[in-house]
Amino acid sequence: MTDIANPKAAIKRLTQASDHSTIDWTLFGIAVATILAACIPMLLYRDAAIDLTSRVYSWLTQDFGLLYQWAAIGCFIVLAVIAFGKYGKVRLGGDDMPREYSTVAWMGMLFCSGIGAGLLYWTPIEWAFYLDTPPLGVSKDSPMAVELAATYGIFHWGFSAWAIYALPAVAIAVPYYQRKIPYLRLSTGLCGIAGDDIATRPVGRLVDFCFIIAMVAGTGTSLGLATPAIAASISSLFGVEAGMAMDVAVAVIAMSLFALSVYLGLDAGIKRLSMINLGLGLVFVLFILAVGPTVFILETGSNSLGLLVQDFVRMNTWTDPATNAGFVEDWTIFYWAWWLAYAPFMGIFVSRISRGRTLREVIVGMIGLGTLGCAVFFIVIGNTAMWYELNDVVALKNMILGGDEDIAIATFVETLPFQPVPLLIYLVLAFIFIATTYDSASYVIASMATRRLKAGDHPIRWHRVFWALMLIVLPITLMYMDDLTAVKNASIIASLPLLVIFVLITVALFRELKEDELRRQRAST
Repeated sequence: MTDIANPKAAIKRLTQASDHSTIDWTLFGIAVATILAACIPMLLYRDAAIDLTSRVYSWLTQDFGLLYQWAAIGCFIVLAVIAFGKYGKVRLGGDDMPREYSTVAWMGMLFCSGIGAGLLYWTPIEWAFYLDTPPLGVSKDSPMAVELAATYGIFHWGFSAWAIYALPAVAIAVPYYQRKIPYLRLSTGLCGIAGDDIATRPVGRLVDFCFIIAMVAGTGTSLGLATPAIAASISSLFGVEAGMAMDVAVAVIAMSLFALSVYLGLDAGIKRLSMINLGLGLVFVLFILAVGPTVFILETGSNSLGLLVQDFVRMNTWTDPATNAGFVEDWTIFYWAWWLAYAPFMGIFVSRISRGRTLREVIVGMIGLGTLGCAVFFIVIGNTAMWYELNDVVALKNMILGGDEDIAIATFVETLPFQPVPLLIYLVLAFIFIATTYDSASYVIASMATRRLKAGDHPIRWHRVFWALMLIVLPITLMYMDDLTAVKNASIIASLPLLVIFVLITVALFRELKEDELRRQRAST
């Protein structure tokens, strides 16, 4: 590994090879062509596309589902070893490097970029699916099914999910800051085993290409789910008819918002929107807690946290081998695949905003604070919606199971008192969540398709805006297909190659940490 032994020479070659342009046109062109090649046939041959993606989805979940489960477990174990071992004190950028962002700002950008409008979509409705087809062999609509329905959302958006996010963040941040690798890509995480110029070689380009496709699929899934719910809420608020035209209009407005935000950059755009939404989200949750079934929310939430701690290992390893009812494939594996599709994006974005933080701070902050934020939303919003159903306030479950999830979400928000304030807050939250997710995604993809990006630098503005526009193509395609299964299929299909990449970046990470330790020892003698 001459590149590892002599990183300065590799970096010099990389710099000299990329001076003619800031854009990696090869990666840029192949990624754009692949996205269009996937979307155009889905638009022209809708039914055939749904059938094909469903077949591929079934094959992947049945034959490879166990790999996703153990990938989540592996991420959690690896990160625990790093955070609470000798490498946890490693500070990104050097021992004297100050934090680039405050903890509140860092957490705001992390949370708003990591979960986006998907959290507002799933929290009011996810319990209904678990109540109808409960996990762990529990009877449908039983008291235990109610308890698990309130718990499994926290599990799917909790420790394991954020561990999947955190692993690439650490794996990319270490070589980027400690070795000062001048590019911010998923392939940066492979420098420890492939050399510092991996981004310019075919293997590195293939890794980065897989990331861009998975990123577009993951974000496309989020926007494809959230947009109809926003459109239904607008319909309820203003009395206009919901439909495909409304969905497209919402997507275009959201795209304009996150294009403006990503144009303004990290501090003026993404950071500011994240801080606004963090405060607004807290107000929304506290409002529901105050006007909703407060005692039920707190009691059920407390019970759910106890169940999560008690059954955490079982939930992660449960494969339902006796009945094969499909719950694991439809929910747990879907979620792990969704997080996996998002994870390199989060890894790159978190790497960019984590300069000056120790690895322990990054890992504990992502897993701990990320889980806490999602748990609060599920405990307050999810339990309120379920209480409405259980106490015959509004029949949400039939709407949800009947395929009218977006209408059910709008109906739930509309049922809250002091209208139209809750609907307005929900709409603002949803739009900003979409914006913070997509402007950070645009920023990351632009970083990936930039030849050289040193710490503190940014991709050029038109490049960031282009990807903001490009990210809207797949969501509109998925909304046209009007099939939740197709939306879910997109993420798991695109995430499969990342399973292999995660193993490689884990090996590379430990090599990087060992190399960094040796460099520190040499520097101190």
